[in-house]
Amino acid sequence: MIKRLFDWLKQPLGLVAVGIVFLAVFSAAVYGIALTQKAPDQPIQFPHNKHVGFGIQCLYCHPGASKGPNAGLPSQAKCWACHNQIARTQTSELLAPLKNAVESGTPIQWVPVAQVPDFVQFNHRAHIAAGKNCEDCHGDMTKVTVAENPQVFNMGFCLDCHVKTAGEDKVLLNKLADCGTCHY
Repeated sequence: MIKRLFDWLKQPLGLVAVGIVFLAVFSAAVYGIALTQKAPDQPIQFPHNKHVGFGIQCLYCHPGASKGPNAGLPSQAKCWACHNQIARTQTSELLAPLKNAVESGTPIQWVPVAQVPDFVQFNHRAHIAAGKNCEDCHGDMTKVTVAENPQVFNMGFCLDCHVKTAGEDKVLLNKLADCGTCHY
């Protein structure tokens, strides 16, 4: 039975079938990887470009970045403190979810954009303390509306930055390129 199957696979029609199966599996894998890099839909299409354009600093809305591993999100109260002062907030369709959430006391369910796997320990605080800017990893927010990853966050991306940061300093390179720096 198995011999007949292998004999059939060696025939032109069998080779075509193998090729089709290979392409289907390859396409599914590429599609799956592409989905992991796509920015998720958010409850509010938050215009980063407008807020940054007004001069609001990243750390004002994401204060956790200077204090710990997670950058965090602003509270609805922080958003509402500004938007409550703007007349068009009351009628804006874009801001209706914020207004409804504040009035009902229901938290907005944001979807994380930049995530690392569970086996990676990332700490924003260490990067801020090292003088890195948010734009180094998250891109220029004056050019995007809803946050999206400007590049693939993977080990290669991080390791390239660590090596570049260390430069010619062998001791620093040893520390930044050590597996235990990010995987502990």
